[in-house]
Amino acid sequence: MAQKPRVAIFDFTGCEGCELNQLNFEDQLLDILAHVDIVEWREAMDDRPGEYDIAFVEGSLSTPDCIKRIHEIRRRAKVLVAVGACAVQGGINGMKNIRPIEQVREEVYGEDKYLFPTLPALPLRAVVKVDHEVRGCPMTQIEFLKVFTALVMGKEPIEPTSSVCTECKLKENECVFTKGMICLGPVTRAGCDAHCPTFGQYCTGCRGLVPEPNLEGMKEILVEHGLSVQEAWKRLQLYNAVELEGVRS
Repeated sequence: MAQKPRVAIFDFTGCEGCELNQLNFEDQLLDILAHVDIVEWREAMDDRPGEYDIAFVEGSLSTPDCIKRIHEIRRRAKVLVAVGACAVQGGINGMKNIRPIEQVREEVYGEDKYLFPTLPALPLRAVVKVDHEVRGCPMTQIEFLKVFTALVMGKEPIEPTSSVCTECKLKENECVFTKGMICLGPVTRAGCDAHCPTFGQYCTGCRGLVPEPNLEGMKEILVEHGLSVQEAWKRLQLYNAVELEGVRS
């Protein structure tokens, strides 16, 4: 019998919500464990093996120690998968990047700021090669299972490039803009099956931007629906501040 793939799960700067979603697989957990050996996972075990076939990594990189650790994980992993908004595009942690880093340190740590080295928040791909991504805040279990299954079967996971609006239309949802809401679906990458709009909520952009997003068009739509230009830009920055660095507001 062929050896089962060795899987490791790591976390960096984040709330660990994506890992909690992985622990909550319930019905699928036994099937997952039947096809892989989970050899390292701080949330569930303490072993420290040598190399991994697949490493799933949650959280953004925000300290010098993070940079050191992610390089070590990358060296030991055949395949590295970024999991969740923080790991994929910097996520909400990236909001610290829009202010001077010393100002952020002062506000968070006060007079002890020199005891806590910090960096601008970075997605994994800014530092190491990332092979695949599972987006969202938190990542959805269905999408994680699709990527997980493809990798275990030796196939290439397919990442959508269309927008959440496309999925909304396929589900025949009423556009939330007609309900008086503000939505980032037109510039947000699909793959969540339009989960939030389907259940009556608006898209906050947690899955990151589509390739070549029409940001000016999105801002115009938001302003037309009652936001100021500054408020519209803040909505876009919520999960995408790192991706929007250098882009004029």
